[in-house]
Amino acid sequence: MSDDRVILRPISEADLPLLERLLSDPEAVGALQWYGWSDPGRLRRKWAEDGLLGADQSQLAVVSGGEFCGFVAWRRAAVVPAAPYWNVGIQLIPQARGRGIGTQAQRLLVDYLFAHSPVVRLEADTETVNLAEQRALEKCGFTREGVQRSLVFRDGTWRDIVRYSLLRGDARP
Repeated sequence: MSDDRVILRPISEADLPLLERLLSDPEAVGALQWYGWSDPGRLRRKWAEDGLLGADQSQLAVVSGGEFCGFVAWRRAAVVPAAPYWNVGIQLIPQARGRGIGTQAQRLLVDYLFAHSPVVRLEADTETVNLAEQRALEKCGFTREGVQRSLVFRDGTWRDIVRYSLLRGDARP
């Protein structure tokens, strides 16, 4: 999936060192995504197992100008087993933030998921203080559904998140 500026593609082995840094280096991750240290070998094991393209959870590389800029991800969620939907997210390297790359990558991900899976609903969550991600989601056509209180524990504090959704039939910019 691509447009003139942004490409989504499977994660390659060459991407793994950059991806590992983006997931484990507090400076690369950024203040709103740092949840502490975790198993350093988990990513490589998962990539060896399924190339990070699993039935219930997947990731694609975000590339702009030929450079790895981060990843988009989705995981299966469901209130009831018969009605699954995707929860989506994105993480970009610091140099790629604030340039519209994330918004375009999320638009491409929406197109991809609606084209290649029968789900009717996509949802995304972000902390209430992450105004840039809220704007990006709204530019992609997501609707703000509300605030969920004390849902995420980060940096010693419980934090509120904003939930967004996009339905297959919703108008998109």
